[in-house]
Amino acid sequence: MNMMADMMKSMPMAEKAGMEMPMMQQCIEACSAAAMAATMCADADAGEGMGRCAAMCTNTADVATAMMRMMMRPTGYDMTVMTAMTSACMSMGEACAAECETHAAMSEHCRICAMACRAMVEACSSMMSSMTSA
Repeated sequence: MNMMADMMKSMPMAEKAGMEMPMMQQCIEACSAAAMAATMCADADAGEGMGRCAAMCTNTADVATAMMRMMMRPTGYDMTVMTAMTSACMSMGEACAAECETHAAMSEHCRICAMACRAMVEACSSMMSSMTSA
């Protein structure tokens, strides 16, 4: 067991959150990875004059971080809000991945960021499919 899994099990209301805890953990980890990759990609993009990609990456990092933090607070869980946020996170991840993929052949950081964004979208999609009304 890792720290996050132990912590999630100890949270009040964790089982009543309306989502399967293993799916939440995978989504939290994917959001964290995407936020880190997007932040680093944005920094590299800025140095290479790729303004649109840098902005897309910065926005993705912000949305992924917000999504991750919301999932770590199950006592404040609201199905409508969580569904909307998960959809927004998936949309932002798709948009960032698409933008980074246009530069992937010449920028390794864009290739890695696109992969992290796609993994986040997949994890969010899996989590969303496991959601139930709480």
